[in-house]
Amino acid sequence: MVPAATLPCMGATSLEHNARVAVDTGTSRYDIVIGSGLLGAPSSWDGLPRASRAVVVTNTTIAPLWAARLRAALEPHYAQVSMLELPDGEEHKDWPALNSIFDHLLGTGCDRKTVLFALGGGVVGDMTGFAAGCYMRGVPFVQVPTTLLAQVDSSVGGKTAINHTLGKNMIGLFYQPQRVICDLDTLTTLPQRELIAGLAEVIKYGPIADAAFLEWLESNLDALLARDPEVLAYAIRRSCEIKAWVVGQDEREGGLRAILNFGHTFGHAIEAGLGYGRWLHGEAVGCGMLMATALSVRLGLVQDSLLDRMRLLLGRAGLPLNGPALGPVRYLELMRHDKKAEAGEIRFVVLDAVGRASVRPAPDQDVAAVIEQYTASAA
Repeated sequence: MVPAATLPCMGATSLEHNARVAVDTGTSRYDIVIGSGLLGAPSSWDGLPRASRAVVVTNTTIAPLWAARLRAALEPHYAQVSMLELPDGEEHKDWPALNSIFDHLLGTGCDRKTVLFALGGGVVGDMTGFAAGCYMRGVPFVQVPTTLLAQVDSSVGGKTAINHTLGKNMIGLFYQPQRVICDLDTLTTLPQRELIAGLAEVIKYGPIADAAFLEWLESNLDALLARDPEVLAYAIRRSCEIKAWVVGQDEREGGLRAILNFGHTFGHAIEAGLGYGRWLHGEAVGCGMLMATALSVRLGLVQDSLLDRMRLLLGRAGLPLNGPALGPVRYLELMRHDKKAEAGEIRFVVLDAVGRASVRPAPDQDVAAVIEQYTASAA
């Protein structure tokens, strides 16, 4: 549960200048910088670890759009800047792609001071962070997220991982970046489907931690979908403020941080069950949030009115409201591989009230009933 009084308050809903949100885990401290034109701003790169080499890890989609600009920004700071392009897509968040990063680092003679820059979405960020944490037992890295989902969620907090066929993000480590650079300009090239998927991770912060933010999202959703710059900037900043506060209380997900996985137990089962890449991560999480809210109602924790609000908001956002019809048995099997499961008991992030969440088990029959209800009309 997040005590509302301890969360950073909602401030002005515009971003006149670049914003900085501090992340302090007790063992590391870094800034999330949010604004436009950050890739080309010298101040974005000042104060980072000094090294002779920098490696930009990106993918084949993002590289033609933004890699040259990042390289030009880094060259005054590093004697050698090399680029590595990974294949794009969740299905490539695996051992071969991870090993290609190690091959590049070793093949170009990178040392333990080399700085890695993750330019891309959540897949690139997760794998670059994982590689940075492992290479020579740890080299510095910087997150440069180019998707809405990565800017509000995966780039912040130090979770790194690759997928396994039996479960998403099951192999990884906690390793914090040196800085997170959220250049809003990179969102101008984001496909609308990716923007909508990212909105799922924005929306989740309201029901789990900030009732006022949920109301704000309901009022400003159309502007978010239209990419209004000020509205989008505020949504990113507020999401980062909430996540930074939660991560600061619980870096390694021993308790409180688990609430950030609202909708993810169902969502990860959808991704693994369909095969990675069929649905975008945010699409699966959006559907998973509706299922998790329905489970909260079924457990007697919240009223139907909150389920109605979530259904309306997620539907307006264009997120799927029905999951694939894998069957309750398959869903439950996949969810037993979830990282929150303990001794085979599945633990779900559920809502105790608007803006308040907790993690608890639920009877299989209640979970199965929810799955049947929210996959009945799925294709």
